[in-house]
Amino acid sequence: MFPYRIFKMIRLSSQWLRGSLVSKGMFSVKRMLALAPPLRFPLSARLHSQYPLPESEKNILLMGPPGAGKTTVGRIIAQQLGRPAIDIDDDVLERQWGMSVADKLSAVGGQRFLEEEAAAVSNFSACGSVISLTGSNPLHAGAMARLRRTGIVLYLDVDTEDILQRLSRMKVQRIVGQEPEVSMRDILAYRQRFYNQCFDIRVLCGCGDTEEEVADKALRALKRYQDSESETFISTRSCEGEPATKKFFSDVVIEGLASDGGLYVPRNRFPKLEPREWLRMIHMSYLERATILLEKCIHPADIPPTELQAMVTRAYGKNFACAVIAPVRHLVQNQYVQELFHGPTGSFKDLALQLMPQLFAHCLPQMCNYLVLVATSGDTGGAVLDGFASLHDADRRRIGVLVFFPEEGVSEIQRLQMTAFQKGNTKAVGIHGNFDFCQKAVKRMFVDSNLTGRLAVEYGTVLSTANSINWARLLPQVVYHASAYLDLVRDGVIGFGDPIDACIPTGNFGNAMSAMYAKNMGIPIRKIICASNHNCALPDFIATGCYDLRNRVLTPSISPAIDILKASNLERFIFHALEGNGQLVRGLFCGLEEQGYLELPEAMLRRVQSGVLAGWCSEAECLAAIHEVHASTGYILDTHTAVAKVVADRLQDRTCPVIFSSTAHHAKFAPAVLRALQVQNTPTAPLDQLAWFRSHGSRPVIHEALNKCLRDVKRQSYTTCRADFSSMAEQVETMIRDSFLKGS
Repeated sequence: MFPYRIFKMIRLSSQWLRGSLVSKGMFSVKRMLALAPPLRFPLSARLHSQYPLPESEKNILLMGPPGAGKTTVGRIIAQQLGRPAIDIDDDVLERQWGMSVADKLSAVGGQRFLEEEAAAVSNFSACGSVISLTGSNPLHAGAMARLRRTGIVLYLDVDTEDILQRLSRMKVQRIVGQEPEVSMRDILAYRQRFYNQCFDIRVLCGCGDTEEEVADKALRALKRYQDSESETFISTRSCEGEPATKKFFSDVVIEGLASDGGLYVPRNRFPKLEPREWLRMIHMSYLERATILLEKCIHPADIPPTELQAMVTRAYGKNFACAVIAPVRHLVQNQYVQELFHGPTGSFKDLALQLMPQLFAHCLPQMCNYLVLVATSGDTGGAVLDGFASLHDADRRRIGVLVFFPEEGVSEIQRLQMTAFQKGNTKAVGIHGNFDFCQKAVKRMFVDSNLTGRLAVEYGTVLSTANSINWARLLPQVVYHASAYLDLVRDGVIGFGDPIDACIPTGNFGNAMSAMYAKNMGIPIRKIICASNHNCALPDFIATGCYDLRNRVLTPSISPAIDILKASNLERFIFHALEGNGQLVRGLFCGLEEQGYLELPEAMLRRVQSGVLAGWCSEAECLAAIHEVHASTGYILDTHTAVAKVVADRLQDRTCPVIFSSTAHHAKFAPAVLRALQVQNTPTAPLDQLAWFRSHGSRPVIHEALNKCLRDVKRQSYTTCRADFSSMAEQVETMIRDSFLKGS
């Protein structure tokens, strides 16, 4: 039996088994693996719980710092669920010790207290109870590991100011680990890393939440955790009444594109945060914001939150040139720039593609190799290759990356960044055509059953994608739009709830779509302004409702990342604007693919226009904007952000702040930028161009990763091929043979 059928059969068997066990109340994948160890899930090891206990026997353990309200919250939850309530302090420690916890701490000191607390907990057992842990339980690894094996740990993530106020009212003067010279605030901050290592569910508490409100949030979080079947995805082209296999986050990350040619979207609405939860995040770092928001969007059955947190740390911890990830700078008047280009390849794509490969690798089954196909207009290619290159060796051996880029449609630095990866399982191929053709060919490969079947049968390889059509590529971008708004609130520019506009250089509509999802989560984005260059099919569509590609020819520009006529993520936007009418979306976009044309009815067009503005500018206007901004502020815009500024100046009414998504460092497009700055005797070598910017003190400062790329990477030969589907498919097969069959 050939690999692809095995792949499909096991996938169906695993879904039947999951459904059978759900009906019996045993719906943990770990439970299934314990019952049948040889079974491997083809689309992910989707975990419901770490521990193979029947649901009724699992304890619910409430963890959090002193003053988090664990005892009161535990009693409320126990009453709601009809379970016994146990407080470790009152019902275990004080009964065993015959003294109060405070007296014990005074008598033996902090380190001895932890050991005696662990010993007391080791003599305690319970099942099916709601247990309020002590604030110090997580500080003893062995004791906490034993407790975790008995059930589900809910982390009551309460605002520090709320905790300090409660501890003051309770007259708590000292907690475990606190020395005389250490403040209560500092010891609480120190303990947080222990809490972050050992929970199954985070209960994010808003500023000023009462214990009753915390209990309600905990119950809702617990329900979400237990209902692992609820967070599924559908295709934008799915039709009511059609039989459909449930798709989870793990599935859509691996598949990339739906089998009917549509894009995956959540079946239910995006999670919406309460204002007090957003206020909690105002003073958090980007890493903390990203962790919390992604936890809201990824079910713990797909990626446990502690593992997700580790991925976020690896993605953003050390790979960015700026100490602050995605900082927001004031430009002029009501205009702000969010600098999204401090990642390793100098592009906003890094913010998704330093994380997405880790999500992808986590969700992989063990039985197949995967080839990630990418069509790029420039920036995505280098970011994908860099992101996947940072995976662990074992993952890299099973995942290949093949990038197709328009040979005449990228900058020299972009070309060098991509063609530097020509060994092992990574490769970039130049296509003698434009980006739209590259993207169309890649999408066609996914729905070509002859090709995908042959790759599975002969090579045991499955195709996937890292373009923004992949949900795991789009989702991390939601974070930086939310983070930009929170930065303006933190800096006193606006109050929470005040509106902003977001102006985005727009090509494939992924960045704009992620801003729309941030809005759905509760960020008050008033208008999303899509800015294009002279390849302005999208602005014309937003203005007229007619998306007509029949007589359009894509013309290369000085802002190549948005040299796109057919915006893939527009399909997601239309799907939501049509309130999930997949049948209508299918008709519209199949018509676009077959005839190069679609038209929205007037009522639907008005719905589209209610949240989006769109415009375009000429190359002369783009260059003039770079020159004018530099002359007045000393700041250098790249050729895409300059497009955003021109369009915003024309369309935005200045009644609220507008944030430009600055999608690339200006040095990546040095020839055009130097021309805009009217530099005489412009250097021709890319390394000399960067040296000019450095010697003239350009702001923002030169991106060292770009400098290193030009200094260390020599231009080398690379493969090119015709703009022909068969030729590109041949490159795919060659890549698979060279990578997986030779064991590279």
